[in-house]
Amino acid sequence: MNDTGNIQYLTRQQIDTTKWDDCIDKAGNGLIYAYSYYLDQMAANWAGLVLNDYKTVMPLTWKKKFSIYYLYPPFLTAQLGIFGNDINSELLESFLNAIPKKFKYWDIYLNHGNIFGLNNYKFYQRNNYFLDLNKPYEELLKAYRENIQRNIKKAAQLGCKAQKGFDVEKVIGLALQQMKNYTKESNENVERFRKLYNYLHQQQKAITYGIFSPQNELLSSCVFFFSHNRAYYILVGNHPDGRTIGASHALIDSFIKDHAGQNMLLDFEGSDIRSLALFYSSFGAMEEKYAGIRLNRLPWWLKWIKKS
Repeated sequence: MNDTGNIQYLTRQQIDTTKWDDCIDKAGNGLIYAYSYYLDQMAANWAGLVLNDYKTVMPLTWKKKFSIYYLYPPFLTAQLGIFGNDINSELLESFLNAIPKKFKYWDIYLNHGNIFGLNNYKFYQRNNYFLDLNKPYEELLKAYRENIQRNIKKAAQLGCKAQKGFDVEKVIGLALQQMKNYTKESNENVERFRKLYNYLHQQQKAITYGIFSPQNELLSSCVFFFSHNRAYYILVGNHPDGRTIGASHALIDSFIKDHAGQNMLLDFEGSDIRSLALFYSSFGAMEEKYAGIRLNRLPWWLKWIKKS
């Protein structure tokens, strides 16, 4: 039976970040999103649930609207939930029960190590894709679907070249241009990401990749973050001119070629969108399931409230 008896709620100011980050370092399901520096940058506010002396932890990212406290998923923060070792359904339920009642609305994502069915909480499934890079490049290449291989050759024949380590603002600019077609990302979130990238780049845990045309126009771009032997395909920016010439295919192939044979997973961060899931799986990526949970304890006259 798991020790679930001493779960404390701590505000951000009360959290010992050294112990917190050490827990994330050693967690069998550790992910970059749960580090204190990531949460400090990407979450509007956060607190934490802590078992014993930081044996297991759960970040709680929150906002407040109309005097109502609620939990929400921050920008570019795909999986949170509980982190540690020897996690089971009893421990997960104990953590969920320990979330303070002041949080009247939850819209949160758990992680791939929190896949348990609970009687008192209803989850919905989310999908991630990852590719194990610890194989020779030639073996990884053979696992690509034919259309992926064809598009990579097309980009090369048209004179497109891969580059890395260029200014992140080029990726951000393309990403914002692409996002405006389906969502409007806030300036605040973009600035949060910019600061996080700069911090991780200084730690040599972030890099830009891109495919450039012969005229040196950026056609496809991405920021990768690194932690826990994972490379996170974190922010993507594609130019419309790159769609028909295989630029995004060539970008991912370039990263795979550079890191083949390493003890690393390429984490595509989703997706629940069928076309993107097909695209990622076409590189030989495997599905990794995780869960989301929504819970509404709002007073009846506020049931219409939505996260913002």
